[in-house]
Amino acid sequence: MEDYLNMNKLSKYEKMNLNFQTGLPFFREEALFSDGTELFRSPSEPLPYEKVTIRFRTARGAVDKVYLVTSKERLTMEKTEADSYFDYYKAVIQLENEKVEYYFEVDFGDSTVFYNCVGVSNVEKKEYRFSIMPGFKTPDWAKGAVFYQIMTDRFCNGTISNDVLDNEYFYIGAPVKRITDWAKYPAAMGVREFYGGDIQGILKKLDYLQNLGVDVIYLNPVFVSPSNHKYDIQDYDYIDPHFGVIINDGGEVLRDGQMENKYASKYISRVTDRINLEASNKLFAEFVDEVHKRGMKVILDGVFNHCGSFNKWMDRERLYENQDGYEKGAYVSKDSPYCSFFKFYGEQWPYNGKYDGWWGHDTLPKLNYEDSNELLQYVMRIAKKWVAPPYNVDGWRLDVAADLGHSSEYNHEFWKKFRKAVKEANPDAIILAEHYGDPSSWLSGDQWDTVMNYDAFMEPLTWFLTGMEKHSDEFRADLYGKWDNFVGAMKHHMSKYNTQSLQTSMNELSNHDHSRFLTRTNQKVGRTASRGPELANEGVDKGVLREAVMVQMTWTGAPTIYYGDEAGLCGWTDPDNRRTYPWGKEDKELIRYHKELIRIRKDYSALKTGSTVFLTGQDHFMSFGRFDREDSFVIAINNRKDGITVSVPVWKIGVTDDVALVSMIRTNQTGFELRAEIFYVKNGTLELSLPPVSGIVLKDLEKYLN
Repeated sequence: MEDYLNMNKLSKYEKMNLNFQTGLPFFREEALFSDGTELFRSPSEPLPYEKVTIRFRTARGAVDKVYLVTSKERLTMEKTEADSYFDYYKAVIQLENEKVEYYFEVDFGDSTVFYNCVGVSNVEKKEYRFSIMPGFKTPDWAKGAVFYQIMTDRFCNGTISNDVLDNEYFYIGAPVKRITDWAKYPAAMGVREFYGGDIQGILKKLDYLQNLGVDVIYLNPVFVSPSNHKYDIQDYDYIDPHFGVIINDGGEVLRDGQMENKYASKYISRVTDRINLEASNKLFAEFVDEVHKRGMKVILDGVFNHCGSFNKWMDRERLYENQDGYEKGAYVSKDSPYCSFFKFYGEQWPYNGKYDGWWGHDTLPKLNYEDSNELLQYVMRIAKKWVAPPYNVDGWRLDVAADLGHSSEYNHEFWKKFRKAVKEANPDAIILAEHYGDPSSWLSGDQWDTVMNYDAFMEPLTWFLTGMEKHSDEFRADLYGKWDNFVGAMKHHMSKYNTQSLQTSMNELSNHDHSRFLTRTNQKVGRTASRGPELANEGVDKGVLREAVMVQMTWTGAPTIYYGDEAGLCGWTDPDNRRTYPWGKEDKELIRYHKELIRIRKDYSALKTGSTVFLTGQDHFMSFGRFDREDSFVIAINNRKDGITVSVPVWKIGVTDDVALVSMIRTNQTGFELRAEIFYVKNGTLELSLPPVSGIVLKDLEKYLN
């Protein structure tokens, strides 16, 4: 009893060490664990009417009873196995064809705690229950896959024959401009600037992407549009010829420098013969085929909430008016067959030119599906067209997906129809949505597969490592390096995903809408219009970027590299984040670092689909573990400006005293190394010393040698 009382005077980790020597259950609650991975739920993606085995882990000999409580029953779980630290309980449930929610009750003598998808709680919280959606399966190829996002105009110019020319056409009241200096910073209003990147350029760089270890290429919009970003689509049926090829029906290249301002059917110039738009589609099909031959996938950006004002349906710029073969646009005539495609305001034609635009932008008229079945059927055809032969694209990333429609009810109705159309055409295609906030109402298995992971990855990690808001619009000292805030945010937002959605979620550090992560490391607030582009390059810390990449490549989900991040590209938020890839000036050591981490990730299923456990942390230090039946990993990040020595409770992922750990890769303020070093575990903990601004990935040695 004296030993028992004296333990109250010890530190947390001293107590934990004694816990494993004496068997006293002081840390019994920290040992509790279950999740939706195959190790703890089998099958992890069950079909309707299947039986599912649910497993739960406790400290060995520390609990009296464990109950599995579902929406319909309360089952006493059976203890089926044990190891050095843990007991394992299981129960089997019979599914029907509806959602099942569940949580665990654990009895310790006279006390009871509850366990849900954010951990241990003294009260049962319905919003944090685990859930099973019978029949909901996300594509296996996307689980833990490495994505690479490309904004085509800024990646690589494969041929100048399709480049946009100076003054070739007008866009939003001014002529477009061809940029011949590849290294030029985008202008603050650079939407009319074209650098010449194209599909041929991506084809030329497939060796690079393949050697980097990329599994999936995600392309920003590539359909016909007059802007460089192409989120204002003019024609969903064709790849933009400036990304493809500009030839006539006879196969003749149509670039003699004498380009007029209009083209009969598209925004592109009108010449003697029509541009053969099918030629660009053919090139794109060949591109996808080549990507597939290399074992990679392609997904496209689907912009279905709005189109461009120059789309033939609206024709505000009157590009199609009086052209043979085209009906009047909705802006041109009240008798247009497309009037119902948009929501106009006013009582008399032409309504003073007022119509519903996305966020009020008149160049982005919002599509009015509720009043037009014709429009709905057209978009459903497009949804199927590009994922089916001959294009065989592997899925869609959906732009502003939660904004589509004029009501929440219709939004969900639309995405249910969209999913049905896509999955019928290509059952293995992914449906991945841009979304901020709680996505759970779309992730029930009947709409989206997953989302871009802002809330449960990009934002919490950015706050922790840099203290910066993702646009570089704000610095928050109260969030910078705060472990409790990081863990709380991650657990809360991760709870809104089913496991199959979390494993396929797009984990980005940067993208086309936010500042480059490397720029955020300088902790400067600004945008290119107010502070100039050069400041985005100043005071950046590649050591912090390497820490972020280490977390990205070892975390649950699909790590997504925004083109050029791996090469050291900087930039404020849009448009400065859309600088060109720095071919010939890239940071090759940083690229090699990405390549090595990707290699490690792809070698072990634990890093792709294994369980994730927060181990320990403090201000500016984090550690977490990944594990499955085969392997266990420890990842630790020291974001402090000085060194740190910590005790990491690796027992939480089953690493015992007879299993040493070996370093696989480590990074520091100046670089990285692959030097292996053995670390020994004592009483379930790892004593770890890390230098300033550093990180390390360790693996259990016994399994490493096997």
